[in-house]
Amino acid sequence: MTKLTVLPHETLCPEGIEIDAADGKSICQTLLDHGIEIEHACELSCACTTCHVIVREGYDSLEPPTDKEDDLLDKAWGLELTSRLSCQAKLAGEPVTVEIPRYTINQVSESRK
Repeated sequence: MTKLTVLPHETLCPEGIEIDAADGKSICQTLLDHGIEIEHACELSCACTTCHVIVREGYDSLEPPTDKEDDLLDKAWGLELTSRLSCQAKLAGEPVTVEIPRYTINQVSESRK
C-alpha cells in the first residue's frame, strides 16, 4: 500500500485527504475510486491534460513520464517541474503528495454546472 496525500482543493477535496492506495494503480484511478472527481476527459488514455497534478512529495518514486506524457504536459495549465498526468503516474509503495491545480485546459466540464 502507498500513502497518497491529496492537498486541499477548493471544490474537489476541500479538506484534503490521505488515502491508503494500491501499489501499481494510477493516481487518477485512485482519486476517482475515493470519490475525488478529478477531470479525465480522455478516460485515462493519455490523450489530454485534464487530470494534471503537481507532485509535491514522492515524485522520484514514480516511473519517469513517457515522451507522449511529456508532450501533453507542455499544454497543461500551471505546469511545474513535478507535474504529471495522474492517469499515467502509478503508485509504487513510497508516500506521494499531490496538488490538484485549480484549473485545467478543459474550460467546460459536463459534470459541473
